[in-house]
This record gives sequence, C-alpha cells and structure tokens, in this order.
Amino acid sequence: MAKDHGPQIKDNKLYEDLLKKGDSKEKAARIANAKAAGTLDHRSTQLEDRSKADLMAEARKIGIEGRSGMDKAALAEVIRGHR
Repeated sequence: MAKDHGPQIKDNKLYEDLLKKGDSKEKAARIANAKAAGTLDHRSTQLEDRSKADLMAEARKIGIEGRSGMDKAALAEVIRGHR
C-alpha cells in the first residue's frame, strides 16, 4: 500500500514508483496527477509501435519531403534521422 502524500498527489503508488526511479518530486507529481486525471499522452515513444498515420503526422509537422510515398518503416527511419 502506497503512503498517502496528501491531496495534491492523485496517484500515490505511481508517485512513489517514479521517485524510486529517480525522478524529481515535481516531475513525479506532474506525471502521477496527469495519469490520474486521464490527460497523460499515451502515444508510444517507440516509432515502430506508432501507427502509420501518427508517423505521417509527425513527418508533416517536421517538414519531411516525399513522405506520401514512404511506408511505415521508411517514415520511422527518416523521423529518427531528423531528431
């Protein structure tokens, strides 16, 4: 059972897990509260796990030319190379 960290922390267990991982108190609180509120972005951070539509949107956002002719693997590769 997670310790109660007061009303400002909405997900005490996640908060404690993040602190153990080495996150700061502020970062752990933001993540724990966002997850509890359902506002945490759930998109995968691994490019290969994202949908082709997500990759196309990312490529459009960063201005990659020729993206319409690329398959999912090519999009992931060019996005990774752009970062």
